[in-house]
Amino acid sequence: MRRSAVLTRTCILLSSLALTVAVPAADVSWPGWMGPNRDGWVGDFQPPKEWPSQVQPVWQVDVGEGYGSPLVSDGRVYQHSRQGDNEVLWCLDLKTGEERWRQNYSVPFRIGGGGERHGKGPKSSPVMASGRIFTMSITGILSAWDADSGEPLWKADYPSSAERNFPYWGVSTSPLTDGDHVVVHFGTDDAGVLVALDAATGKEVWRLEGDGPSYSSPLLVEIQGVRQIVEWNHEALTGVDSSSGKLLWSYPFPHVGSDQNMPTPVFHQGRVLLGGENRGIVSLEPVRSGDTWTVSRRWHQKAVALNMSSAVINDNLLFGFSHYDSGRLFCLDPETGEVLWKGPPRAGDNVMFLSVPGYVVALNANGQLQVIEATGDKLKIAARWRVSETDTWAPPVLLPNGFLIKDTDKLTRWAW
Repeated sequence: MRRSAVLTRTCILLSSLALTVAVPAADVSWPGWMGPNRDGWVGDFQPPKEWPSQVQPVWQVDVGEGYGSPLVSDGRVYQHSRQGDNEVLWCLDLKTGEERWRQNYSVPFRIGGGGERHGKGPKSSPVMASGRIFTMSITGILSAWDADSGEPLWKADYPSSAERNFPYWGVSTSPLTDGDHVVVHFGTDDAGVLVALDAATGKEVWRLEGDGPSYSSPLLVEIQGVRQIVEWNHEALTGVDSSSGKLLWSYPFPHVGSDQNMPTPVFHQGRVLLGGENRGIVSLEPVRSGDTWTVSRRWHQKAVALNMSSAVINDNLLFGFSHYDSGRLFCLDPETGEVLWKGPPRAGDNVMFLSVPGYVVALNANGQLQVIEATGDKLKIAARWRVSETDTWAPPVLLPNGFLIKDTDKLTRWAW
């Protein structure tokens, strides 16, 4: 850790000792992208009776660039990031920010034209299960690490060409854990392979070859009694049997030109809500008849569209961020597709959402964190704080008395 990071963290700790709250650190768990079910729901969070007007930093560490989600488990914070030509996996003490261990490894990378401002990642969020952390490098290499010691356990790489093994702007799809398996999509824009690997050894369990990966991340859900992986790849939304890797159904929704496939789909009451850049939002219902599956389109609205932001459900309403009109928040009825309200235009480039009882937490890429009432009446902001002066594209993590924010290169714990 650089001397400046140590000094920054120390000064913040000395000025924030009064903010320490007796919350058992071991009770906080956040295993990966958008939480345990990849839906952004933080059901055990208890909103304060009155949201505070100000929040204060408890500690801050210069961890490097990247968009990956922080992970929290057993009083520790894990962050995957980049410093120079190295990717770094950090393990920090949740209470103090002190380093427990750190792993560095060389990952040289040149991003595709047009994506330079987003940096060299990593953009994929790591995932934690059974005492192991699984990271996906910006170049498409999956690595397993021991969460206690940081010891590297195994690596997996599925190159599909001699030149590269990642989409044009680098890998952002996040690994998915399913029991003893870790599932990930390797490949390029042109072709790829969805694989399930043994979490302990890295040995292949099953594979499904075909379309290349997108920038979206898969879900693990149950539809009509069948446990399946719902994934939006480069060409289509698909349902894959989680135990065998068999393709169950597919709905064409391709990445065309610059209209990238990136938001994580939303699964709600048996339907998949899928939003794409310049393509609005569509409600799809996979239906099973014996061994045959069909996909019915229930509605398609074009008033709002998702670019890089993944939407969340709260109180049977869909909350998201449309890239139309230079960015604006919106609320939509997932049953009918009716847009219930839109926030002001020119709101920014991107928003990362979490959903808690009664509220939606929205982290704008401009460094502002908002708490929105989960209502379909109109946009009602319950609280608003400035949490960074630099870009905030990584998802936030909620704690019982605050949150973790990863900005351009720093990870900060905030408290009220």
